[in-house]
Amino acid sequence: MECVNETLVTEFVFLGFSSLAGLQQLLFAVFLLVYLFTLGTNAIIISTIVLDRALHTPMYFFLAVLSCFETCYTFVIVPKMLVDLLVQKKAISFLGCAIQMFSFLFLGCSHSFLLAAMGYDRYVAICNPLRYTVVMGHGVCVGLVAAACACGFTVAQIITSLVFHLPFHSSNQLHHFFCDISPVLKVASYHTHFSQIVIIMLCALVLIIPLLLILVSYIRIISAILQFPSTLGRYKAFSTCASHLIIVIVHYGCASFIYLRLKSYYSSSQDVLISVSYTILTPLFNPMIYSLRNKEFKSALQRVVGRTICLS
Repeated sequence: MECVNETLVTEFVFLGFSSLAGLQQLLFAVFLLVYLFTLGTNAIIISTIVLDRALHTPMYFFLAVLSCFETCYTFVIVPKMLVDLLVQKKAISFLGCAIQMFSFLFLGCSHSFLLAAMGYDRYVAICNPLRYTVVMGHGVCVGLVAAACACGFTVAQIITSLVFHLPFHSSNQLHHFFCDISPVLKVASYHTHFSQIVIIMLCALVLIIPLLLILVSYIRIISAILQFPSTLGRYKAFSTCASHLIIVIVHYGCASFIYLRLKSYYSSSQDVLISVSYTILTPLFNPMIYSLRNKEFKSALQRVVGRTICLS
């Protein structure tokens, strides 16, 4: 057997924005403003829900958790990306890459299962309104969030362990701006059928199962709404689900494009563009979709601001 002297990879270099070298300072300014606005709006949402008792309902509890997930998710990726836009060498250590992959997978997977829990919440609210507060008690809500986190943690741990137990030699250049699954697998020394197995696991456990649960919930919701006698009642019921549906479509649309493609259709430039949308733009628009256009939330925000001014 021929022995080959190969050097183990100790760090990875990001090449996600290398083709936009002349625009990196502009990208830094734009992404920084978007990131700060996202942090600010999510902080407002969480603090308003915590401080105003009128929002202590299951729907707003899940919304506060969703805002926490999105804040942490962007924190895992965006600060490092901003630093890399200003420095010459855009490197991350082998351990740092593994931690980043585990963290974003944990938060992203938990986000998917949380959307399924929010779909169940809407189903109970519309199809069984008289028992809503009993069925969706505080213990049930906390249990659903804990289950989403447990599923996300398990999937993230399995996939990260499998990916980083592969041998990495010679090439350490990732055509991305963070440690996503496909770019890291692409620089592994070998992974016969491994990338396909990982993608199938991710799709089955994180995309397909929660999406099927959401579809079942909305089939029941639509059936119930169509039986409402008044047009106004149907409109109000649909409007309570509209925000959740928009976020589901955006989340699963982006994730499906990244993780539900065959290996032969992999494109690093397309992945970078889509990843920017769901790591920076989606967390920016979600607060506006879910809360800042919601009359009940805006009234609660005014009450919280009024009480804060009075106390100060």
